[in-house]
Amino acid sequence: MAAAASFTRVSLRVWAFFALFFGIAFPALVQAQSPAPAPASDGTSIDQGIAYVLMLVALVLTYLIHPLDASSYNFF
Repeated sequence: MAAAASFTRVSLRVWAFFALFFGIAFPALVQAQSPAPAPASDGTSIDQGIAYVLMLVALVLTYLIHPLDASSYNFF
C-alpha cells in the first residue's frame, strides 16, 4: 500500500511538472507568432479605380465624338 501511495505522489509530481511546463511554454510560443497585418487601403487601389473610370469615359467620348461615317462599319 505504501508503494502505491509513493507511486501516486510521484505521478502527481510528474503531472504537475508537465502542467507547469506546458502552461508556461505554450502561451510563450503563441505570443511569439506575429499576427497577420490587417488589410489597409493605401490609396493606390482608389487611384487605380479612378484611372479605370476616366479611361472608360475617354473611350466612350472618343467613340461618341468620332464621326461614325469614318468607319466602314454601320453601328447605328
